[in-house]
Amino acid sequence: MIDTHTHIYLSEFDADRDAMISRAQSAGISHLLLPNIDQDSVEDMHRCVEVYTGFCKPMLGLHPCSVKDDYKEVLSRLKLYLDSDRCYCAIGEIGLDYYWDKQYVPQQHNALSTQLEWAVSKGLPFSMHTRDAMDDAISITKDCVHYKTRGVFHCFGGSTDQARKILDLNCALGIGGVVTYKKSMLEDVLKFVPLDAIVLETDAPYLPPVPYRGKRNEPAYLNYIAIKLAEIYQVDKQVIIEKTTANARSIFKLA
Repeated sequence: MIDTHTHIYLSEFDADRDAMISRAQSAGISHLLLPNIDQDSVEDMHRCVEVYTGFCKPMLGLHPCSVKDDYKEVLSRLKLYLDSDRCYCAIGEIGLDYYWDKQYVPQQHNALSTQLEWAVSKGLPFSMHTRDAMDDAISITKDCVHYKTRGVFHCFGGSTDQARKILDLNCALGIGGVVTYKKSMLEDVLKFVPLDAIVLETDAPYLPPVPYRGKRNEPAYLNYIAIKLAEIYQVDKQVIIEKTTANARSIFKLA
């Protein structure tokens, strides 16, 4: 399995990071893809990539909740990393978030457009965060990408219509622990989504699946998401694992 979105470089894992990585490997996970958050998280992410060489793959991006008045300067600093000799598997975590604060919505739109242009120019996929902003994120992606690169709409929680629009962009849906929650509507939406358009993710340390809800999430729990998807699609768990792993390898160009 491949965890396509996990923040294992955060301080929540400082006490047991090696043990957590061992549990992930024992659970059958071959890669962890690490989305960046802001200019302060880059070096912590890089350290994880260096310590767990080959197992952790970095992304580079500015999370929408980190977009403030100085976003242009921050993007300029991040672009220096992108233009260096480091290898990133995607542009991320980028997107729109209207849930916490709408003060910087125009800046978020501009930051998203800029980073999608990075993805196109570098030939990289993207990892898209959306919260209370799905339609705008889809619209901006359509305007900027023009089908020249693929991406994942991380932690997808939208409608069937929104899922179809994302698939029309040749993008995939990142499915995590929320699919195991009783009040989640994802099960109904996924009945209209082919397995070709799904990748697995944890978003660790956030959004743990049942039975770990309320606790710290970690990549080893990807198994619970695969089990739930097997139930939804009425196939063996191994089919879910093989298909989503192949999807992730194709989108993120993993060997």
